[in-house]
Amino acid sequence: MEKVRVRFAPSPTGPLHLGGVRTALYDYLFAKSQGGEFVLRIEDTDTARYVEGAEEYIEEALEWCGITADESPKKGGKFAPYRQSERRHIYDGYTEQILKTDYAYIAFDTSEELDAIRAEYEARGDVFSYDNKTRNRLRNSLALSEEEVETLLLNKTPYVVRFKMPVDRTLNLEDIIRGKFSVNTNTLDDKVLVKNDGMPTYHFANIIDDHEMKISHVIRGEEWLPSLGLHTLLYEAMDWEAPQFAHLSLILKPEGKGKLSKRDGDKFGFPVFPLNFTDPVTGNVSKGYRESGYLPEAFINMVALLGWSPADDKEILSLDEMTKEFDLNKVHKAGARFSKEKAEWFNHQYIQMKSDEELLEILKGSDLNLALPDEKLLKIIHLMKERATFPKDIYENGKFFFEAPTSYDEKASKKAWNDETSDILKELALSILNIEGKEDNAETLKQKIHDFAEKKALGMGKVMMPLRLALVGELKGPDVPDIMELLGNAEVSTRINNAINNFK
Repeated sequence: MEKVRVRFAPSPTGPLHLGGVRTALYDYLFAKSQGGEFVLRIEDTDTARYVEGAEEYIEEALEWCGITADESPKKGGKFAPYRQSERRHIYDGYTEQILKTDYAYIAFDTSEELDAIRAEYEARGDVFSYDNKTRNRLRNSLALSEEEVETLLLNKTPYVVRFKMPVDRTLNLEDIIRGKFSVNTNTLDDKVLVKNDGMPTYHFANIIDDHEMKISHVIRGEEWLPSLGLHTLLYEAMDWEAPQFAHLSLILKPEGKGKLSKRDGDKFGFPVFPLNFTDPVTGNVSKGYRESGYLPEAFINMVALLGWSPADDKEILSLDEMTKEFDLNKVHKAGARFSKEKAEWFNHQYIQMKSDEELLEILKGSDLNLALPDEKLLKIIHLMKERATFPKDIYENGKFFFEAPTSYDEKASKKAWNDETSDILKELALSILNIEGKEDNAETLKQKIHDFAEKKALGMGKVMMPLRLALVGELKGPDVPDIMELLGNAEVSTRINNAINNFK
């Protein structure tokens, strides 16, 4: 196949997991790095597990991440439709085609019959598998006579279409990430290809769609690696050229073994979904990265490095930079361990790269009470963003700019306040704060405080610590003169008086 075409094909059975975002991102980066096309296809044949709103959630999440599809259900394209539920007319023809080969057969076994057989096997300590060792003894077109099959079909007896796995064949398979390996067909069962309602299962529908949509590379999670043998044989059965495959390793939980799950997120206090998701049945809300204050650029940068290393071990890359550098051959075979601390580090880095104006727009889009003029808000952002991991930290860490303290940290009070402090601050206020006149800037205030301390033969700590406590309520925050400039002389005077009255 000449043109690189990849697809991300999620099922709308719930919110998009961190691992799903990474698969979509690697699909996108690979396609764009090769001058190819990225397709979003919705695989909604599993009607029993379908979740209302999940498809819309997937599209919104990818949009927030900046992962833009060239073709999708919403955008359309030359291979539409892009929802499997709307492609039934296409699948029906291929079902007829594969049944004419020696790679498929129809099976009339009911769920109850198969459950009874499984129970028999379990009773004697065995595991039942519908495969080349059992299929000739079951109720299917391989074991029944032509007359029996015809009668069952005339009576409209429900049936499924199963793949007829070849006997004792060694399949030499190849994966871009994992290299070459072999599988013996005796270890594989006869998977259902078409359900009794006529809809194909994932196994059959996805290879039909990939063929129809001219997909050149299939990038997916390692949970699909055991299906590679079946899928390779399906391409063989249909006499189609198979795409190249790449199976991504797991994203691992922060501690211990196993795949990262929502339970781990709840336990360690971080999201595993890109956006908030409300379960339509229970009403339970799963927290998302967007609503937790992560910037999309930081989130995507973090996700990209969960299993791939760019040149020179660079860590901060834009989506364009990732596209230029991405190499599927450099994706790691081993699982990538998720780190909440590293995710926060990425967000902190991107907060620092944002201009004050950009951060102001982000804060204005929140539900924070920013009842100050933009000019002051921009100055507050400039002072506070260095300490911020999330945009809301600018407000939370600088709350004293918006609200006067109503209490004073006990430990800080013992350190900063003594019997002389009230008189020192009273005199300082009278000396440097011109309530009716022009407001001073931080540099002027700093010099005035220094001159006052020198004149009174006081160490700067004797003045600055209680002044900070009066203004902030704690011994934290940016330089005191910067705080004073933003609060204004009248507010500074009021806060000094409040503190003096509190420590009487």
